[in-house]
Amino acid sequence: MATNFLHSSRFAQWFPGAHALGQYQREWFRDDLRAALSVTAVALPVAIAYAQLTGVTAIAGLYACILPMLVYAVFGTSRQLIVGPDAATCAVIAAVVTPLAGGDPVRHWQLVMTMTLLTGFWCLLASRFSFGVLAEFLSQPILIGLLNGVAITIIVGQAANIFGFTYTERYLLERLYHSVEYVRLIHWPTLGVALVTLGIFLLSHWLRPQWPAAMIAIAGATLLSWGGNAVHYGVDVVGETQGGLPQFQTPVFELGLIRELVMPALNLAMVSFISMMLAARSFAAKNGYDIDADKEFKALGLANIAAAISQGFAISGADSRTAVNDASGGKSQLVSVLSALMILLFVLFFTAPLQYIPAPALGVVLVIASYSLIDFNAIWRLLKRDNGAFTLALITLLAVLFIGIIPGITLAVLLGLLQFIRLVMRPTDQLLGISQKGVLRSIDATDKAKTIPGILIYRFNSPLTYFNAMYFKRQLLHRIAEQPSPVENVVVDAVSCFSHMDMSVMSMLGGLQKQLRAKGVSLVLAGRKRQLLTWCEMAGIKTGRDGGLVIRSDLTMAVRMLPQYKQALQEGMAPQLRKAEDPDQALAHAML
Repeated sequence: MATNFLHSSRFAQWFPGAHALGQYQREWFRDDLRAALSVTAVALPVAIAYAQLTGVTAIAGLYACILPMLVYAVFGTSRQLIVGPDAATCAVIAAVVTPLAGGDPVRHWQLVMTMTLLTGFWCLLASRFSFGVLAEFLSQPILIGLLNGVAITIIVGQAANIFGFTYTERYLLERLYHSVEYVRLIHWPTLGVALVTLGIFLLSHWLRPQWPAAMIAIAGATLLSWGGNAVHYGVDVVGETQGGLPQFQTPVFELGLIRELVMPALNLAMVSFISMMLAARSFAAKNGYDIDADKEFKALGLANIAAAISQGFAISGADSRTAVNDASGGKSQLVSVLSALMILLFVLFFTAPLQYIPAPALGVVLVIASYSLIDFNAIWRLLKRDNGAFTLALITLLAVLFIGIIPGITLAVLLGLLQFIRLVMRPTDQLLGISQKGVLRSIDATDKAKTIPGILIYRFNSPLTYFNAMYFKRQLLHRIAEQPSPVENVVVDAVSCFSHMDMSVMSMLGGLQKQLRAKGVSLVLAGRKRQLLTWCEMAGIKTGRDGGLVIRSDLTMAVRMLPQYKQALQEGMAPQLRKAEDPDQALAHAML
């Protein structure tokens, strides 16, 4: 009975990752083990560095890897994606929590876990209502601007750890404005450790590109800190770190502060999911399989909840670790399971050296990780290809830099929403004509299609709803007015625009039909005949040939039943159809 359930469609629906592991092939294990070792080598130093960026202890970064990776392996649909701490999510958390914590480290950690739990809740809610379509909500230009802004913010923020001073300003612009004053505050031993770390990283990357350069650099800096007694020279280190299993707990909720975290958690859930989906989809396409956006939302939510109750912080899809997994030949979700177990062993038995890790070394790792997010060339390419997309990217970038990460993300979400509303409210439209081959196609500058005298064929490229109905009417009347010869019949492609019942749309349609009839113009809707007849009856719109709205089954029939069409054939338009034995049937087969 249990075996049947494990192979059932219901089990696959609830636990897609576990179901995929149930079909595991033994020959994959060697590749998965090698990939797990590579992922772990990259994840360890990065997780510790991201913990510092978030403002919590180093061990929290490792906790944020273990249980979330196991949870995602069970509930995720991507075979290559590795979840864990991410630069953007950590920067968002720090920006929200730090002002609320008031310098209290315990309070700070509790707020981090609370925000992580709320992020998971939003993800589960989105999955429940099938909001996986939000993966396409933030357009690529907006995401490019957002990630560039976050990366620059992190780099400027980590300058304090690398040069050994403390910012007194909270926002980026003020920090840059006073940057000259900070030059005299440079702590040279701290800068020296940072330069050594950078040197080890670059040397390792140059000599052995396939080795984990970040881990080697952190190990070298830790040995230098331990052997050279860096603390004696005023270099900040991680300090004593308590290992062992996390103490499973729920965060302490303070209602007043939760109000401050609800909307930032929603923003974080949105950005985390979209960033994760970009990575998951790219690697899924590369390896020839599909992923389910709604299930990914659920997996991300459960992984964040797992991070919160295991004393970690918010996670997302980790691009760099996913790339390492794929490059190492990882075949399945077992890579996440093995890597999580390896990190767990480190947490249980090898945390003592963590206390000697110097803060400037972690700052260097964070700067290197953030630098990989910067892509000004992508923004420059947008300028050459699409001015509108370039403007969106630039506005998002400047918003993150000038007003902060959270307001910048909120603005990015609003920009995405406004962009969508603009496309729906003011969509493109086009006129259709007939080519010499008898094909109905768009009338454009190529002049391959001609209008049929007396007939205007109109297509509105968006679903009609209450907020674009009047725009549709104005555009159609404008198209009629600009025709050089009188229009006797207007054929509207109903398939593209009449997608759902909307009383405002039907009211507009009734008024339009009467207005056109008064001018001697017949209005014909082509497509969705059954639905439109029902909707017209509900709205009290008269249909039929006796002065009513004419509705046809499809565009082909709507055009070929008009007398002007047959007259156009007789006058030499579309000679291929004129010579055919059955012009109507020929048009039906030639339609695009």
